[in-house]
Amino acid sequence: MAAPKLEMRPLGNTGLKLSSVGFGASPLGSVFGSVSESDAVASVLEAFRLGINFFDTSPYYGATLSEKMLGKGLKALGVPRSEYIVSTKCGRYREGFDFSAERVTKSIDESLERLQLDYVDIFQCHDIEFGSLDQVVNETIPALQKLKEAGKIRFIGITGLPLEIFTYVLDRVPPGTVDVILSYCHYSINDSTLEDLLPYLKTKGVGVISASPLAMGLLTEFGPPEWHPASPELKSACQAAAVYCKEKGKNISKLAMQYSLSNKDISTVLVGMNSVKQVEENVAAATELALFGKDHETLAEVEAILKPVKNQTWPSGIQRS
Repeated sequence: MAAPKLEMRPLGNTGLKLSSVGFGASPLGSVFGSVSESDAVASVLEAFRLGINFFDTSPYYGATLSEKMLGKGLKALGVPRSEYIVSTKCGRYREGFDFSAERVTKSIDESLERLQLDYVDIFQCHDIEFGSLDQVVNETIPALQKLKEAGKIRFIGITGLPLEIFTYVLDRVPPGTVDVILSYCHYSINDSTLEDLLPYLKTKGVGVISASPLAMGLLTEFGPPEWHPASPELKSACQAAAVYCKEKGKNISKLAMQYSLSNKDISTVLVGMNSVKQVEENVAAATELALFGKDHETLAEVEAILKPVKNQTWPSGIQRS
């Protein structure tokens, strides 16, 4: 029996169809350890071969290195531009935040050069909670609309950690102005608060990208990096859940990935990848879910372990994985 192809899901009202697993290119910028150019290119090629058609980056990741590496990988594909979907961001840079019309207009040209592309499919205002939301509404998004008219971008998005930023902006721009939101760490086993926002986003026709299904490393056997902003209680509970899974011969990361993938109202689950092995593991989690469904028994036990810390969040402002 052949493994099923990755599911393609519609992205709001854009007309785009994204693979259920999205390729997060931040690790290609060597932000979580050094990545060679050959490994970066190989991971992009393998992702596309296995059915991933959505690639997300930002000039902030690795101080522009992620965009350059992704650009080399996409060029190596040697396929028509219409066969893959690329998202990059503006407003957050190594030198700080700048959501001014002038900076974001310059930003797209810089990104296109690094990505070796004529246009990006989605251009997102990056971590808008660190800027003025009113500036994003009144200055940044109108500037992005001009870039859309110029053919440099196809759709407009906003990203950030606190969920309330999305309703604040979407309630203040004309319908159809913002096409996509990217939320992270709010649809995973330990925090599913994004679910409450999904009906609202659907009424607005806005597509939903959910990033970091592993909660920036909390839901892994290795545990989170030292800088992770979660509380000691949350870290401890996630560690206990990971140990439980290992004892049962299960992998908490795969369980977490499948949990996030199982909600069809989320267009794509974006996960950082920097090696062929990581790509294969993430695609395998999705194809296994399609064939056999969720591991309800293990999931119920893990949810019970995490129940005391469920939906506990943390301050934003930390680089995500």
